[in-house]
Amino acid sequence: MTDERIYLDHAATTPVRPEVLEAMLPYFTQSGYNPSSLHAEGRRARAALDEARDRVAGLLGAQRKEIVFTGNGSEADNLAIFGVARARGGRGARGGHLLSTAIEHPAVLRALDALRDEGWAVSLLAVDRDGLVDPAAFAAALRPDTVLASVMYANNEIGTVEPVARLAAIARERGVLFHTDAIQAAAYLPLDVAALGVDLLSLSAHKFYGPKGVGALYVRDGTPLQPMIGGGGQEFGRRAGTENVAGIVGFATALSMAAGERDAASVRVAGLRNRLERAILASVEGAWINGGGAARLPGTSSASILDVDGEQLLVRLDLEGIAVSGGSACASGALEPSHVIAALSGEPRGRFGTVRFSLGRSTTAEEIDRLIALLPGIVAELRAFSVVPK
Repeated sequence: MTDERIYLDHAATTPVRPEVLEAMLPYFTQSGYNPSSLHAEGRRARAALDEARDRVAGLLGAQRKEIVFTGNGSEADNLAIFGVARARGGRGARGGHLLSTAIEHPAVLRALDALRDEGWAVSLLAVDRDGLVDPAAFAAALRPDTVLASVMYANNEIGTVEPVARLAAIARERGVLFHTDAIQAAAYLPLDVAALGVDLLSLSAHKFYGPKGVGALYVRDGTPLQPMIGGGGQEFGRRAGTENVAGIVGFATALSMAAGERDAASVRVAGLRNRLERAILASVEGAWINGGGAARLPGTSSASILDVDGEQLLVRLDLEGIAVSGGSACASGALEPSHVIAALSGEPRGRFGTVRFSLGRSTTAEEIDRLIALLPGIVAELRAFSVVPK
């Protein structure tokens, strides 16, 4: 094992940038007051909160009142799903129909499960072998009683970028509200809500070098939304609770920096990812790239390898000083293939393991070369000492 660690799990979380931490620090100390207070200290906190909200709104092409800060991305997803459903259909069988996909994040899927238990009709669209939603199938699945469609902008496990603007336009033509989980997309993809045509969009700061514990939900003006948390009138009455001013300032700073660096970062990181994937396919027999035929996030590479246990591969890489994941960090501990990998059609026969390499702003060519040099030998070792059913 080496002391020089390589972090290739940026899709799980990213480290806070020094510039972001610097912007946040005053709101943990001398300026850490309640923005709802009317005294001078409270007004200073309110000014910081308003400035951060304006920055985020500007980056999304939205209005200030359309930005709702939450405790994390999962809460933003839940607020979108439950909030619209409860506002539009109430509870029980009279609620209507909800449409999503089989490869959504668990924050969306579990919310839909709960609404199904309350009597809502829920449909999950299949995807092709690259994880893409077919717009024609999406249009065909919409019903007269469909209340909301939710399709993620980019998948958290395989990186596939969905045709969100096209899907949202189809939904709008049918009078259906459209939500997208853009939590993985923010570091690399445009977030202009007008161009995307979405009614709701979820974000989480720790995916783009901001702090954990703060997310946001864009809610297009006029979109019905019932709050999940009752109490005070914070966040325009949509999310009660004293705002996390330090976290929100960090969120706005990180998102602004990500937007400014998006084009250059995408080119550099995609080049490293492509270098890694070419080497895997050339040097590891029985390997393939999930979603490799579709447009993907520049930093995400999901590789499946025949006759290898994915968990053992992850552990061996960790012992060599390389941090990766088996898929979504939200599904850690699962021994079965993730729901995303299972949803992809055209899987080869036999047992296989899947590892997600997710690159970021700190990833270097030297680190990728070290991984390339180690991986074939590790795979050969695992295959030699494993009995894998065919």
